Amino acid sequence: MRFIELIDLASERLGGKALEANDEFFAPKENLLKSGRGVFIEDKYTSRGKWMDGWETRRRRAPGFDWCVVKLGLRGIIRGVDIDTNHFTGNFPSHASLEARDGAGPWVEVLAKVELKGSTQNLFNVSDTRPWTHVRLNIFPDGGVARLRVHGDAVPDWERLRLKKGSVDLASVENGGLAILASDMFYSHRNNLLMPGRSKNMGDGWETKRRRGPGHDWVIIRLGHAGSIFKAELDTNHFKGNYPDSCLLEGCAVEHGETLESLASATWTTLLPQTKLKAHTRHYFDKELVSKEVFTHIRLNIYPDGGVSRLRLHGQAR
Repeated sequence: MRFIELIDLASERLGGKALEANDEFFAPKENLLKSGRGVFIEDKYTSRGKWMDGWETRRRRAPGFDWCVVKLGLRGIIRGVDIDTNHFTGNFPSHASLEARDGAGPWVEVLAKVELKGSTQNLFNVSDTRPWTHVRLNIFPDGGVARLRVHGDAVPDWERLRLKKGSVDLASVENGGLAILASDMFYSHRNNLLMPGRSKNMGDGWETKRRRGPGHDWVIIRLGHAGSIFKAELDTNHFKGNYPDSCLLEGCAVEHGETLESLASATWTTLLPQTKLKAHTRHYFDKELVSKEVFTHIRLNIYPDGGVSRLRLHGQAR
């Protein structure tokens, strides 16, 4: 799996925050974590110069470099970063590096100084497999970056989660869940299903194109921890003329690594039989669930196509 398909640990919607920067003369650090790739408005200026949708420092006239500290929304292992210089053409940094720390620990370089290109998603793998809570983006010598994405695997505290009263949402990105495969993502990304809160609009869910042939659409979710599921919630919030007619939930247990072959050959057990859905509705299922087996992965099947905003799978880690 390419790292850009993993969760953005620094995402503003997950609680990521730009804490401090040594300079933000032309554009504020908070823009780094906003959604989208940034926009360009040709004739928009501020009292300090051209308005830019990113973080931009002044032209450096002394030795050194500029930096910005970001608190990750989720503690996790960084697999790769996207230093996006979209719309920064004559004013992007020539190079960048990335440091990380866990809690109040020391800063550790996880990405050595690399060359950047202008108006580009600059993608770099990170090989250090320790979990982190903060990153520091260093840019050399100065300039503008539109967005910073820190893709990786969330590392939740499962000892603490086990002590919580009641069930835990085993599918939530905050608890390490990840939508790893989907039959179609024409309108919106599969991982929106597992994000916190209810969706803001149709784009903040998972929606497939209109199916013109036989079959149905599906998405496979890797649970944050193997467990038994006691309650499921499927939300079609905002999907009114394009919600699925029905859905079916299945689960499997893959013990020794996750590959396309292991998932294809796994025994999938029905968790929720095919059930009719309603538009723009929060559906709750508990007594309807027909299996208490321990699962590592869940497959949501929708018939024949359409949009689902959120899926919650409440249970107990095993």
